Amino acid sequence: MKKFINDPKAFVPEMLKGLALANPDTLTYDSNFNLIARADSPRNDKVSIVQGSGSGHEPAHVMVVGKGMLDAACPGDVFAAPPADFVLEAARRVKSDKGVLLLVNNYTGDKMAFEMAEELAAAEDIKVRTLFIDDDVAVKDSTYTIGRRGVAGNFFVIKAVGAAAEAGADLDEIVRIGEKVNSVTRTMGVALTACTPPSKGSPLFEIDDDEIEVGVGIHGEPGRRRAKLVSANEIVAELLQSVVSDLPFSQGDDVALMINGLGGTPISELYLLYGIAHEGLTQKGITVGRNYVGEYCTSLDMAGASLTLVKLDDEIRELLAAPAEIPVRVF
Repeated sequence: MKKFINDPKAFVPEMLKGLALANPDTLTYDSNFNLIARADSPRNDKVSIVQGSGSGHEPAHVMVVGKGMLDAACPGDVFAAPPADFVLEAARRVKSDKGVLLLVNNYTGDKMAFEMAEELAAAEDIKVRTLFIDDDVAVKDSTYTIGRRGVAGNFFVIKAVGAAAEAGADLDEIVRIGEKVNSVTRTMGVALTACTPPSKGSPLFEIDDDEIEVGVGIHGEPGRRRAKLVSANEIVAELLQSVVSDLPFSQGDDVALMINGLGGTPISELYLLYGIAHEGLTQKGITVGRNYVGEYCTSLDMAGASLTLVKLDDEIRELLAAPAEIPVRVF
């Protein structure tokens, strides 16, 4: 393993400290709870949005704390759900008269932590709701999950509910919007290599140089099948078929298309994949109304990519187009 690292146990806190120091005017950091929050929070004129999940998926989620996105994030260790007390403290720090929405990628550990935190927060008279994200079409059930996994499509839910919160929507309306976006978002990924968690020091799983994992999870969970490496055209065709057929998306639909890098894929390859996917959708009579290419939800240094489609309507399109200010990029 070759990484810029000191003590593997300090990897997450040191990363969070650096993030906060690089953004002193917009972010605050509490090392006791791995808590990154907006410097202007809490605000009683808006619902606060919180997400945690394990670290190792950056820029998800700590690097999208900012105006129009998250109000706070509280990651656990690499690929580990945050403890319930981390989530509870995040809810406390950003609690608003209008309420707090907890966003959860659908993994067993995350679900347990957030549901417990929701109960504890409610007992403290914090107005709180929880919304689960499950956009991955690769499998119905898998390691670490109850049902479908939440992967890169979570960014569209964050963006939509964040925009609605900035516009002053109440908690019930924001939950409605989040559930709506999640219901029309589908993702599937493919891995070319494994990733190497700092605490393990070796690849999380073994895969031959001529193999790919089709439908891989963002923690390296197995997908639909292990297959031989084929051309980019063939890989995109399989991802498109799996995603398009699931909702299903159909001729005449207007969609947002995301090609998300899993951490170790050059941006040039991501744009190559995007071009193939865009043309494939055009051939199906599906219009790409918005496009996203880059790293949104990674798996440390895994070489690979995922493809996400979101079915657009006027409401979702407007929410995705709303301005946002975060450390990594303007979404």
